[in-house]
Amino acid sequence: MLVRANANEIHDADPNSVLHLIADTETVTSNRSVFRDGSDGAPPHFHTRASEMFYVLGGELEMLVDDQVLTLTKGDFLLVPPRTPHAFGAVAGKDADVLCVFTPGMGRFDYYRLLDRVQRGEADPKEIAASSQRFDNHYFESPLWKKTRERVSPGGA
Repeated sequence: MLVRANANEIHDADPNSVLHLIADTETVTSNRSVFRDGSDGAPPHFHTRASEMFYVLGGELEMLVDDQVLTLTKGDFLLVPPRTPHAFGAVAGKDADVLCVFTPGMGRFDYYRLLDRVQRGEADPKEIAASSQRFDNHYFESPLWKKTRERVSPGGA
């Protein structure tokens, strides 16, 4: 499968991030996310079926993985296995440019489209919670992540 750069579907309703949808098949879902200066990516969550891989193309990415907070820099790779709690966002004062890959894929582009509609005020945020089984995104509260991100932006994640 070849996907040309000009064929990416781009979502930019969130002023702090740009999401490039690259590929979405039964075996793999891939996107490129650019998070601006300390902005949040995904809140604490886990996947029951998918592994998620992160490759930092540029900048610095702060990540919650289980009960640790890590900083990934350009060239770092991280594999998050199924059922592993994680969250991520750009480090304060830095942007983060990240390639994310899920395996298996599962029509996850519709999830990103839903997030974009919520950002634009075209969908109710409750739809995100209602879609947790369909898109294998299971959210939870993490006091460690909340405390960590409060350092990054007023009000936290």
